[in-house]
Amino acid sequence: METKQIASALVKAQREFGSALKTSTNPHFKSKYADLAACVEAVIDALNNNNIALMQKTYECVDGVMVETIFIHESGETIDCGKLHVPASKHDAQGYGSALTYARRYSLLAATGLAPEDDDGNHATAASFLPQIAKRMEAATTLDQLKKEYSEGLAKLKTDSDKKALIALKDKIKEKIDGSTNS
Repeated sequence: METKQIASALVKAQREFGSALKTSTNPHFKSKYADLAACVEAVIDALNNNNIALMQKTYECVDGVMVETIFIHESGETIDCGKLHVPASKHDAQGYGSALTYARRYSLLAATGLAPEDDDGNHATAASFLPQIAKRMEAATTLDQLKKEYSEGLAKLKTDSDKKALIALKDKIKEKIDGSTNS
């Protein structure tokens, strides 16, 4: 299939894309993120100004949702951006609805090349740092070692709850080190 016109129009549209603003708050992680509406808002005018329609097609899927972002040029040329599968956390309307919104957002981000900072992803990354940071802090035998590991670990964490957990761990280890040096 010919894609010369849509490819040219998509390049022009990308030059006009805005930023996907982080205006929504994730209540579980108390962090900001760009929701689906912000992602669509960042690209839709630029796409339409360059004669490109945005379509997100859904497919049947037993355990979640499957979405494909498709760009349609006024010439009839299309670019299909591949299917994205997202499992539903709960197998009820709310679970499938959440998975659909998530899939549409990430499919659109991938298809357009937008890369807003993903606070959900950052939290997951930070959460994976916590056990490593804790292990290094617990291995410290001096207050200087503890201070170094704590400072480096704290710099990697994004959320207040992760930072509070690290502070509590530091204080506990500090008491242990202080107790062993005072004996």
